[in-house]
Amino acid sequence: MIFKKQNIQRGIEVLANWMLKSENTVILTGAGMDTESNIPDFRGKDGWWKNIDPRQVASINTFNKNYSLFHEFYSMRINLLKDIKPHKGHYILADLENRGMINSIATQNVSGLHYLAGSKKVYELHGNIQTVRCNHCGSEGDVLDFLDKKNCNICGKNALRPNVVLFGEGLPMESWYLAEKDIRASDLLIIIGTSLEVYPVNQLPLVAMGKTVFINNEDINLDYGFDIKIIGKAGDVLEKLDNYLNSHF
Repeated sequence: MIFKKQNIQRGIEVLANWMLKSENTVILTGAGMDTESNIPDFRGKDGWWKNIDPRQVASINTFNKNYSLFHEFYSMRINLLKDIKPHKGHYILADLENRGMINSIATQNVSGLHYLAGSKKVYELHGNIQTVRCNHCGSEGDVLDFLDKKNCNICGKNALRPNVVLFGEGLPMESWYLAEKDIRASDLLIIIGTSLEVYPVNQLPLVAMGKTVFINNEDINLDYGFDIKIIGKAGDVLEKLDNYLNSHF
């Protein structure tokens, strides 16, 4: 069943009641969760990837063969995040976790905003752009050193990079394992702000054995068999959900 503007409140009521009955609710978030914090959606209809070929700038191949281009792109992305803060939806998810209504959050986003909002059990499936490591020796680096194009303080190589998954690399195995484990065991999986275009994260809803809810600003035509869809902005939907929970329970 799909709930849009005219009947979105009914969808909120259904979701709220499912959350109250669920003993294990897991959240899966994508770029649409961060756009209300003014972070561009790479794959949306107006996303960056419409104008930039990601394999030209965000790949391990570019890192190895054209570090200057790689560095320019990721320096721009890091600088764009300097004044970015979590929005109301991030804080609501953190509060719901604190209240015991959410078990964990798996996210495709690299912004770190879930942690900044206070969420504790977060699986960052694509890494975190707010941290840096050396690609040569694996040592933790400093973001300012990366921005200044300095060498690694440990091995001396010019190989600092954001701690994100690049095109041509695999996902962090521990985060993936824990996210998949939680989703398989969940009574309720709530997918927020993702078009589910990116493999292998788009396979995670398929392993869920409980109810599944899709919240996104745009509908998708992919057949995942969601129990309900709520079409609206992540922050707005979560605020309505929070208000309903607080006023009724």
